[in-house]
Amino acid sequence: MPSVVGLLEQHELAARRRVDGLREEADRIQAELAVAELKWQEWVIARRRVDAMLAPDGGDTADTEITPDVRDADVPSPPRDAVKPKSQVPVWRDGLAWSVLSVDYQRILQALSDRLRLHQGPLTCQEMAAMFGMDVVPARVEALRSKAKRLVARGWLAERQPGRFTLAAGVAGPGGGS
Repeated sequence: MPSVVGLLEQHELAARRRVDGLREEADRIQAELAVAELKWQEWVIARRRVDAMLAPDGGDTADTEITPDVRDADVPSPPRDAVKPKSQVPVWRDGLAWSVLSVDYQRILQALSDRLRLHQGPLTCQEMAAMFGMDVVPARVEALRSKAKRLVARGWLAERQPGRFTLAAGVAGPGGGS
């Protein structure tokens, strides 16, 4: 007869595998969503340019009052360098400044940059929550984990061990991306 502890360990292992599988699937879907949103934005820009070119004045809008297009009511504006509360996370590239990220993402990068500078190693999301003065409850930790995973998927962070995050190779201080 199997032991109770052995059965519990089997169930725990199965549940952990399911969670890991779902996280991988969520990361894949997030990456696909980012690509789809980018394509969508490109089509929105293309349509706006065609609309401008087909305007009666031949596209010269210098003296024209801009009125919002009802078709664009649910279209987010393209990402800019300014920090926005719900900004998208761009794919990291050499020279990309941290200022393209929202404050929450910058705070994660700053914490990991400080850890790297002090040779203290990677952080878990629970440790980050505690560092940021948050209540270390599942909702807060999972929100941080989602942000950290998004940063990993976009090349800003590395996750060499499951659940332990550090800056990706090449990502450095807040002044720039290298």
